[in-house]
Amino acid sequence: MTVTLLLVAIFVLLLLRVPVAFAFLGPGLAYLVLTGQSVGLAMRLVTNSTASFPLLAVPLFILLGSLANHAGIADRLFDFALALMGRVRGGLGFVSIGVSLGFSWMSGSAVADAAALSKVEIPAMLRNGYSMRFGLGVVGSSALIAPVMPPSIPAVIYAGLAAVSTGALFAASVVPAILMALGLCVVVFVLVRRQPDIVHTGFAWERVRRTGARVIGPLGAPVIILGGILYGLFTPTEAAAVGALYMLLLGFAYGTLRLRDLPRVLSETVTTTAAIMLIVSSAALLGYVLARERVPQDLSELVLSLTSDGTVFLLLVAVLMLILGTVVDATAILVLTVPILMPIGLHLGVDPINLGVLMIISLMIGLLTPPVGTVLYVLSSTQRVPVGQVFAGTLPFLVPLLVVCLLVIFVPGVVTWLPTHLGL
Repeated sequence: MTVTLLLVAIFVLLLLRVPVAFAFLGPGLAYLVLTGQSVGLAMRLVTNSTASFPLLAVPLFILLGSLANHAGIADRLFDFALALMGRVRGGLGFVSIGVSLGFSWMSGSAVADAAALSKVEIPAMLRNGYSMRFGLGVVGSSALIAPVMPPSIPAVIYAGLAAVSTGALFAASVVPAILMALGLCVVVFVLVRRQPDIVHTGFAWERVRRTGARVIGPLGAPVIILGGILYGLFTPTEAAAVGALYMLLLGFAYGTLRLRDLPRVLSETVTTTAAIMLIVSSAALLGYVLARERVPQDLSELVLSLTSDGTVFLLLVAVLMLILGTVVDATAILVLTVPILMPIGLHLGVDPINLGVLMIISLMIGLLTPPVGTVLYVLSSTQRVPVGQVFAGTLPFLVPLLVVCLLVIFVPGVVTWLPTHLGL
């Protein structure tokens, strides 16, 4: 009954649009007071939850993405991809996916990707005869590649919670992220056949050469970050710091980043980091309450009574993440569910890296589904269209994302191949 009342209180607060962190903190503190426990315990739980060296990589990766955004890296990638694919039917759709794939090596955030790229890509599509619905769908769905492809902020959080190698989790996410991009390309190929008014741009090797020279520098960022991590030169936290420094110097060298831009970059980094850490800490308090009420044990017994098969367990996890991801922030869900699901998965012989990749992809789909759907609201704001129209545009693109989830479940080699090949 206590847990039920607690969850009802949280659900009501979320319906009232109370920020997730405070929707967790309020009922958690009320529980401590009503059960006669010290409120000082909440302070210790909140502060200890963020005192983690792996989590130090989070603000650094956010800084890296913010620097890349302000340095105009997305524009350079867009110009190069357009030079390559402009003559192809539906080329701007493929360009959007390709740019998101390239920018994801530096961004790590679907929201930042959608905000930065939608202002460039969707107007370009409208000028060339594409429908607004198509533009919203392809930009919104391709933005989900960013939190899956390393460097991934959800992966850093999962690795810290599950005590697994961040480098191995990064490597395991590469193939699923590429499969997401390929699946989205298939949808683009099908949809553009229904848009006869699309305008094509010409192809010129000189343009490819010129725009290609402008992306050599930005493409060095993923080489430094992932190469350093995968070959043991840096820890993920050190790689994030080196990557941010590299992007800072690159922006200064290009002249697209100036000293007067740094306060805004740092402000964005601090604001985003504070929001994430507040969610992590409040979820830790709620996790303590659930643990005290023996919810993990009860849930474990329930799952084990339903199945003893690891594949069925992964299917249940995917469904659970897809549902929770529609109403609660992904960071909060990871903090709450990883300590519960990890022991069950290990008992059933599930690879924790495989579990992590599946959870992240499933949760990211929630960014495109109401009522939370952060990416939906970002696109609605930047393009000044109703959220319903954005969701209608993204619906066809959800199909390949769900297919990738199924591949992760039934073909675990798509996750384990690269880490195994690299000896991680």
